[in-house]
Amino acid sequence: MNPKTIVSVGSIALDWLELPDGTKGEALGGSLTYFTRSAGILAPVNIVGVVGTDFPKEGMNLFREYAASLEDLQIEEGESFRWGGRYHDDWENRTTLYTELGVFETFSPKLSNSNKQSPLLYLGNIHPALQLDVLSQMAFDDTVIVCDTMNLWINTTRGDLDKVLGRIDILLLNENEAELLTGIEQVPEAAQAIRTMGPKKIVVKQGGSGSTLISSDRDFHVGVYPIDKLMDPTGAGDSFAGGLMAALANGHSFEEGLIWGTASASFCVEGFGLEGLSRMTPETFRERVEVVRLGT
Repeated sequence: MNPKTIVSVGSIALDWLELPDGTKGEALGGSLTYFTRSAGILAPVNIVGVVGTDFPKEGMNLFREYAASLEDLQIEEGESFRWGGRYHDDWENRTTLYTELGVFETFSPKLSNSNKQSPLLYLGNIHPALQLDVLSQMAFDDTVIVCDTMNLWINTTRGDLDKVLGRIDILLLNENEAELLTGIEQVPEAAQAIRTMGPKKIVVKQGGSGSTLISSDRDFHVGVYPIDKLMDPTGAGDSFAGGLMAALANGHSFEEGLIWGTASASFCVEGFGLEGLSRMTPETFRERVEVVRLGT
């Protein structure tokens, strides 16, 4: 069976990263970039995003290699989205050094007719108003919609976010975001409260403790893949989402999706920027999936 096509919308950025071990430098970034690199070797990914005319050749080559369609990638006159971040000593929290939206500030996603009818849609971690714009264009009632969000949107755009939550199937977020969204500290109770807002299933990412899928009938927990050294956590959540959605595209269950997502994210954190994902091939990915599965 051929995998289903995933339509993915998100940010494409040029990042400046400063890590606790002193490593610093520029890297390709953005939610759509990490998602496409991780999912694109496992299933066809059609991307929806925007870059400026300054976007580097290596970035375009990445999308040409790992995306199935660039039809809805807009190239606008001006500068690409830029973001700089400095991670704290815990390797999880970070301080934003600068955000320069560039052409992303006026981005208006436009979906082709084929993408409007995609069976799978990933809404990357972008402004909920943009996520709603994409949802309004979808023409296929049976589309499975997976959405990521963050504390910024919970704090500043709760009205739009609530509208998004009412229209999606699966929400991805971390423990702190689940508590912020609900006011409930315990993960299972917080996830069940979020389910009353609309999503049928919640995936709570728990850092070094793994992740948990919570639905109406059961909870399913997956631990982490044992890596030698954490190099860079940037993009791990979007790499996780790429593996999860690739599993769905290949006809697997949501539980298998957690396993695939865990394997994908493990590559991401092993290198600076996208360097870790460069070691993710269909063969190495399958090896890690088996290790994660044995540990569940």
